[in-house]
Amino acid sequence: MLAVGGLAVALAVRFLPGTGGHEPADGFKAGGRPFGPSEIPGILLAALASLGFGAVLGPEAPLIALGGALNLWAVSRARAAAQPQAKVMIAAAGSFAAISTLLGSPLAGAFLLMEASGLGGMTMELVLLPGVLAAGLGTLVFVGLGEWSGLGTFSLAIASLPHFARPNLAELAWSLVIGLAAAVLCVAIRRGSVLLRTVVRRQPLVLTPAAGLAVAAAAVIFGQATGKDANTVLFSGQSALDPFISHAASYGVASLVLLALFKTIGYSASLSSFRGGPTFPALFIGAVGGAAMSHLPGLPLVPALGIGMAAMTAGMLRLPMTAVLLTALLVAGDAPAVTPLAIVAVLTAYVAVSWLDPLAESTSTAGSAGGRDSGTG
Repeated sequence: MLAVGGLAVALAVRFLPGTGGHEPADGFKAGGRPFGPSEIPGILLAALASLGFGAVLGPEAPLIALGGALNLWAVSRARAAAQPQAKVMIAAAGSFAAISTLLGSPLAGAFLLMEASGLGGMTMELVLLPGVLAAGLGTLVFVGLGEWSGLGTFSLAIASLPHFARPNLAELAWSLVIGLAAAVLCVAIRRGSVLLRTVVRRQPLVLTPAAGLAVAAAAVIFGQATGKDANTVLFSGQSALDPFISHAASYGVASLVLLALFKTIGYSASLSSFRGGPTFPALFIGAVGGAAMSHLPGLPLVPALGIGMAAMTAGMLRLPMTAVLLTALLVAGDAPAVTPLAIVAVLTAYVAVSWLDPLAESTSTAGSAGGRDSGTG
């Protein structure tokens, strides 16, 4: 199935307008030139073939791109929509609405887009109010209105976490260690995916399915080696995060290390070839790494999970405020005690990644300023 999905993605990238949307190997981006209506089929096909067939990517980047493009298409006949500022506002509102429930809160989605876009000044005033309004209205589709039933609510909060009262100095020290380790891993993932992408681009119709087979092989090897469900290695990890944490005690240290290793391999290969977002696999790998580290002295499970998820998210997305916010949403009941540790891990990972991989930082900034492959454009 991953080989078939890889072929579909390669066809969309090669023959349809829009090159299938944003390339996830470049990191999470928002802003820039909005995708046009003619690019919707290619983005949609590449996203469905990636996310539905098992690639280790999340849905946020295609949702942002499709939300903006669909909004522009819906108002394409309006005379005012031809103005550049109007296009920016309309596309941004569509992206805000599309991602409004993905993170369990319209404000969290809006926060993610605003930090990723680097909005400020007049652009902030232009985009913020219609964007937040669109996010709120988009959420009504899911929560419902009055007697009209919605599609059902979604929450990132992890259920049944043991209570964590307050951090101590040992856990603070572990935040620094895990932040540094996550930075090294994030740089390795990104550089590996960028290197592999240059190879895949030479023969995408052959090598994209081959990358899909590599992801599948990682899942099969993990399942055979540990006896655990191979699907844990596949997909974004968004829906698997809560079940994994609920059954984390059933994993030995070796199984956790193997799960982190093979999920990382699948993640890097998917970033190089498929289409999707980098957020949820980073969260999942951080949770697995944190669960493995919790077997070390002085680090209970709950803070280990929060530190791991926060550090990996900050390292991969390079959005420190969003990384702290997502971690607080995930460990909602223990957020007051976990958040200070998460902040230390996030800042450590963010600074270390910026120092270890400065070229990626400059590339990300340039893409956010107006590249073709940005999330909303």
